[in-house]
Amino acid sequence: MFTIHLRDMIFYAYHGVHEEEAIIGNNFKVSVAVSFNEIEKVEQLNDTINYVTVYEIIKDHFVQPEKLLETLAQNITQEIHKIDHRINSINITIDKLNAPISNFIGTVGVTYLKSYT
Repeated sequence: MFTIHLRDMIFYAYHGVHEEEAIIGNNFKVSVAVSFNEIEKVEQLNDTINYVTVYEIIKDHFVQPEKLLETLAQNITQEIHKIDHRINSINITIDKLNAPISNFIGTVGVTYLKSYT
């Protein structure tokens, strides 16, 4: 089994349940790991999962505001899974870098692991 990784991607978007988040927006950090069954020998791009395609899916979902990061993670995962029937699992972490919590220093986020085996 192989796993491709896209780590620490930064997006500016308008996800969140608070009204000000839809107006001001926020920075998000996203990491994803996509595991898939290998073929005998990986020599061409179609022998693997194209990380550019995975990136484009994630980028497209950050244009569409969602109230909950959980919903966003599920939607992204569903779309990535459509790329290739060999995908066994997808693990995505989405961190909101500036949470709208008074006197809070740190990040908030979700991790979603979906297995297809």
